[in-house]
Amino acid sequence: MADRIMRVNAYTTLDLVDAEAEGHDFDEEAYATVNVTSPRKNPDHVEFALELDNTTLETLDTHADRLRLTPEQARTLAAALESEADAVEDAQQ
Repeated sequence: MADRIMRVNAYTTLDLVDAEAEGHDFDEEAYATVNVTSPRKNPDHVEFALELDNTTLETLDTHADRLRLTPEQARTLAAALESEADAVEDAQQ
């Protein structure tokens, strides 16, 4: 990714996933980076960040989307991801 906003290193949660941005007048696909972190000092939230590879985007400007989650919200999201992952695995078997 050129002109990256998010830092990507060995600790990045997912550094290359298929992604899609959908709007009223556009639908674009690109690789994306996903990262989940919390502040090192005095953590008070969990951050979920997503950035699409801007080298293939025609409509969207370079940007990163971030969710600021409470621990309870992060656990709810994690449980939903686990449940959906189980459903997909069950369907593939």
